[in-house]
Amino acid sequence: MTQSSARAQAIANILYELKKAGKIATYSAVAGRAGFSAGAKGRSVITCLKTVRRDWPHLQWWRAVSDTGQLEQGSEHEQLLVESGFETEPAEDELVVVKSLDLQLMNWEEAEEPATAEETE
Repeated sequence: MTQSSARAQAIANILYELKKAGKIATYSAVAGRAGFSAGAKGRSVITCLKTVRRDWPHLQWWRAVSDTGQLEQGSEHEQLLVESGFETEPAEDELVVVKSLDLQLMNWEEAEEPATAEETE
């Protein structure tokens, strides 16, 4: 398996986690979880997302967003996020931003906290 396909597989797994949680994640968070750097402006992740879209079209690639939460207004990315219940609001130029971005982002630390003894009783 090449490095790029291994990265794409790792991102595919992360996208599945995001879908199950009903959350989104930034390119940097996705890359960090996958064990590599997102690259300048998330380019490494964007490249992997293209592979994911081609090889695993059923996965929700659009759950990965730029670190600022900005998207092109009217883009497929925005459309799919909105259709799934995420709101956007106008930003500068021809951009929109995911509304309440911090509340929409996956927090893996919270998701992976082990149950306390009290919770399991």
